[in-house]
Amino acid sequence: MNKALVTRDGNSSGLKFFQSIRPLGLGGILRDAAAGVQLAAMNVPQVLGYTKIAGTPVVTGLYTLLFPLIAFAVFGSSRYLVVSADSATAAILAGGVSVLAPLGTAHYVELAGMVALLTGVFLLIARLLRLGFLSDFLSQTALVGFLTGVGFQVAIAVLGGMLGLKISSPRTLDQLGELIRQSHNINLPALWISVTVVFGILAMQRLSPKIPGSLIAVIGAIAASAWLNFASRGIEVIGPVAGGLPRFVFPHATWGEIEALVPVASSCFVMILAQSAATARIYAERHHQELDGDADILGLAAANTAAALSGTFVVNGSPTQTSMVESSGAKSQVAQIVTAVCVAMVLLFLTKPLEYLPRCALAAMVFVIALRLIDLKALSAIGRESPGEMSLATLTAAVVVFIGVEQGIILAMVLSLLRVVAHTYRPHTAVLVQDESGIWNLKPVIPGATTEPGIIIYRFGAALFYANAGFFASQVRSLVNPSKDGSSGVRWLIVDAGAITHVDYTAAHMLISLDMELNKMGVKLILAHVQSDLRPDLDRHHITQTLGANHLFDTLREALAAIHQNRL
Repeated sequence: MNKALVTRDGNSSGLKFFQSIRPLGLGGILRDAAAGVQLAAMNVPQVLGYTKIAGTPVVTGLYTLLFPLIAFAVFGSSRYLVVSADSATAAILAGGVSVLAPLGTAHYVELAGMVALLTGVFLLIARLLRLGFLSDFLSQTALVGFLTGVGFQVAIAVLGGMLGLKISSPRTLDQLGELIRQSHNINLPALWISVTVVFGILAMQRLSPKIPGSLIAVIGAIAASAWLNFASRGIEVIGPVAGGLPRFVFPHATWGEIEALVPVASSCFVMILAQSAATARIYAERHHQELDGDADILGLAAANTAAALSGTFVVNGSPTQTSMVESSGAKSQVAQIVTAVCVAMVLLFLTKPLEYLPRCALAAMVFVIALRLIDLKALSAIGRESPGEMSLATLTAAVVVFIGVEQGIILAMVLSLLRVVAHTYRPHTAVLVQDESGIWNLKPVIPGATTEPGIIIYRFGAALFYANAGFFASQVRSLVNPSKDGSSGVRWLIVDAGAITHVDYTAAHMLISLDMELNKMGVKLILAHVQSDLRPDLDRHHITQTLGANHLFDTLREALAAIHQNRL
């Protein structure tokens, strides 16, 4: 085990501040400050694109790179995680809030802020109850499928903007229908600008990931728009952008609206837990960093609360932006704090040029972001290694595209849990047979299978609980296979309980009834490989008393020796 890395989830000794920065010398500060400037250059254009996904004014994207970054730096522990606007949570937000208020309106922004506040509350509750483990219930397979679905959904949603068309429908299929019906109205200048931006960003990315392609595209589009007066040529521009730092206000919503927003915030909460935890752990392991899971949840709660109070939308730990800050050479959250300072300078002095940014160029940048989410390489790898999980990922992606993002995240969690339940509901079982060299081999559980004459060793590969208790009993009965007179050629049934870590009330009573049934057939039930954490369950449910303590063994070898030596 690598002793340079210790991950702590739920074991923090108290509230600590600036864990993600301390200790740091002057050289480290200068290095991370330079990385922070580079991150701002790469990230500002990206968060402008996220506002189009979220349905909020452009300036709110800049707000996500301000106080939320500082809040996480104060309370979080990850030295690399960038907490800001994110495409997945932005898509969840738009899918849930757009039914309550028109996109981009003041009331819509207030409701988006309320979602961020509710998400912050849920994260705080998760921290107090140490519920960070909930993120583990969203499997990597489901997450890949979900993000791929978001990528397709977002890419289709911005095609209208790239083509200079007005698309009003919130549903993907309807958007495709509108695109087809309006195809004769495509704005060719907008199309050429969009194509130039997309290929320009992709080309610069391919040349070097460190080149701020999106920033160059934004500057080029703004310069061309101001010089050639795009607005007068039928190319829609963003228009005036509010300058100055955001005012701290409490988002307003009615109780009815809050009730409608709770499921949206819950979906954001799950996505943030899963994505942020996974991203933080990847970079902690890569750089041998000590990570405090509880502190990171508190940092995420503080960041979303800061977002809500500063007039912007929900923020998340972003894998792409975290990759940006790592590639910039940063080793602490000083880089993120410097990014926040750079964004403050933009808000104070540089919002005027943003009003010339063509909307088609912004849509094109979002299209590039969407392409990054469609991870065909990961889907292909899943398909090669696990076709069943590939089906899960594909179904999740399809639900996101054709039904909705919120439903997609719920389905992803449910399907992930169902796969776990399926493995425990019908676990791997086998009859153990020892070969001439003494190695145990696994044989199928079929009537008549034995380990040696009169003895069956039955392996059950999961905890024994109410859902699989009947399966256990039916397999045991099929193995014992009594004759017409009720007798059986089997005299000893040894259950290899190495994988049975828990026995619940229903399963315990099944075992007791099964033991009585086997005794009538002349078959004795023995448990081997009984782990120390299983024995309290056996004692509490009176299984030890029913079978007899001398029928519980630590190893198979001991159980077989007791039978062969007639000690039972």
